[in-house]
Order: sequence, then structure tokens, then C-alpha cells
Amino acid sequence: MPMESSTAKKVAEYLLQIKAIKLEPKNPFTWASGWQSPIYCDNRITLSYPKIRKFLSNAMAQEIKKRYPQAKAIAGVATGAIGIGMLVAEALDLPFMYVRPEPKKHGRQNQIEGHFDSSAPTVVIEDLISTGKSSLQAVKALRSANINVLGMVALFSYEFDVATQNMQKEGVELTTLSGYGALIDTAIATNYIAPELKDILKKWREAPELWSSKS
Repeated sequence: MPMESSTAKKVAEYLLQIKAIKLEPKNPFTWASGWQSPIYCDNRITLSYPKIRKFLSNAMAQEIKKRYPQAKAIAGVATGAIGIGMLVAEALDLPFMYVRPEPKKHGRQNQIEGHFDSSAPTVVIEDLISTGKSSLQAVKALRSANINVLGMVALFSYEFDVATQNMQKEGVELTTLSGYGALIDTAIATNYIAPELKDILKKWREAPELWSSKS
């Protein structure tokens, strides 16, 4: 569920401005999956910009206050959401933990790092939603520790249908500050990309595994 359009557009503007998101439909990136993609996203770059990271963390904190007033803890998904998750927890004055993709192979073999109270209703923070699978691994780890996960708030989503389906299947409510649709509209409005590229970019979101820059 995306936030109001003004916030979504502002977030998109910031991400394009600092090159946390790059759009290059004519010179696509290749993901680890082998997919060709006209977009590359690294939201960790936002942490290097105090004004922007404050805007993003405050927007997430306000959304959590509104949607989950009963929240008593924040959990960031490692590694991308550790920084922004900590800032959100600080803004809300709540405990923070983060969740590894899998338990450590040594030491205490923790998957959840930080002190946590299993009776504390928790909101998960994510920086980027692709298919949602890695984000849901964190949710499953938290639930395995008997932690009540209220929902997930993310900075940005590619808005793949499969992500929506995966979240619904696991019963996780997802809220995002911005998404692919708002990004494309903002990129055209700010002359970041030419209007005639909109259809090419929309086709990628509809079928990323089949997309080609020549399609």
C-alpha cells in the first residue's frame, strides 16, 4: 500500500536526485538473477544525506504512529534497512533490533540481533521491496521467536504483482513511501527521462523476467 502521492513523489525526487535510483532503459543493468533491468536501486546512499535521511525516517515514523500506534519495537532487515530502521526507532523512541538473512555460523548463532521482548508488537523496516521473499524471511524469523509482527514499512517498491501476492500469502501488511509508478511519473515530470520511454519502463514492471531493452 503506497502512501499519499505527495510523499511518494517527494521520495522519488530525492532518490533520483542523489542517484540512489538510476534509470537507464537504453543501457540496462543486469541483476544477479540474470534479469535485464532499466532501474538500479541502492537506498543505502540516502544515509549519506542528513536532510534526506531525516525526511525519510520521519515519514516512516509518522506512518507507523498512524497505522500501528500499538508498536513497541522496530526491526530492520539486514543489511540494507539497518541504518534507516535505527533512525526510525530513534524517532519513535522505541527499541531496535535487526534480522539477518540466516543465523550466524559462529558465536551465539543469532539471526535476530539486539535485545528483544517477544511480547512487544513489532514493525519491520525494509529499504527495498523486489519480490518480497528476503523481507518475508525476516518476518518468519521474528515470528519463530514468537514476536508479533504488526506490518512492514519500506522506502521503495518495484511494485511487482508477485510481491503483493507473497505478502498477502504470509499475512503481512506492506506500506511503502514510494514505488515504481510514482518514480516513473516523477522522472518524466522532472525531465530525468523522455516521455516516450514510459511505455518501455512500464513493460519491465509487468514482466521483468522477459523484458529486454530492445523490446
